[in-house]
Amino acid sequence: MYTKITGFIIALLVMVSCKSEKKDETDSWRTKKAAVENATHNQLLDVEKEQGWELLFDGETMDGWHLYNNPNADSVWEVVDGELHSNANNESLTAGDLVSDKSYSNYELLLEWKISGNGNSGIFINVQELPQVPTAWQSGPEYQILGADHMDYDVPEKRPGCLYVFLPQQNTVEVKQGEWNKTRIKQVDGKIEFYLNGVLTAEEDLSSPKWEQKIAETHFSKYPEFGKTTEGKIALQYWYFETWFRNIKIREL
Repeated sequence: MYTKITGFIIALLVMVSCKSEKKDETDSWRTKKAAVENATHNQLLDVEKEQGWELLFDGETMDGWHLYNNPNADSVWEVVDGELHSNANNESLTAGDLVSDKSYSNYELLLEWKISGNGNSGIFINVQELPQVPTAWQSGPEYQILGADHMDYDVPEKRPGCLYVFLPQQNTVEVKQGEWNKTRIKQVDGKIEFYLNGVLTAEEDLSSPKWEQKIAETHFSKYPEFGKTTEGKIALQYWYFETWFRNIKIREL
């Protein structure tokens, strides 16, 4: 009798163990790792469409973008595996910043980026694409993007997420080197907010006399179009190192 009962208990424990193992396997998709691996990029959810969001990058083409002041060039920018990539390894390609076809004034911009360790890039807003303005940075204020190994990483006014040269990070936040970082830029009637990985990093009123005074106190004062408007194109900076972008979306406000 004792042997039969013992055998039954052992068999029952084996069955329960097998069921538990099977459950662990079928539920593995619930883990964060699996969720990240199976995430869908460069697409809008139905709720985002209802809220007015539009994709600025479809993950397959360069539609909606062109090289600043050189739209027909064979540029360093390319689409690779659903990511917008700056190819820093082919010197035969035309270097330059990538600029949106459309201009924007009141909007919210979201995107994700990653960069090489010593890389330097940025997002320019209110860009005026004019023949007499050779580069996007000569008209558009910059949301700084910087790799953690860059020599300027600890310079307060050049930290990632800051309003380049003008303001240090309003709240301290580090870049996730080798991983995707999230940027949010909001502009309403010239008032801008910059966020890095969910943290507010800069605020400024680009329509105020104080902003004009700040420009006058920097080397940007040499460029007559810099920071003068609160409407313009969005540009992604190319600066000799690899940078990747994805999930670029905008909502006009």
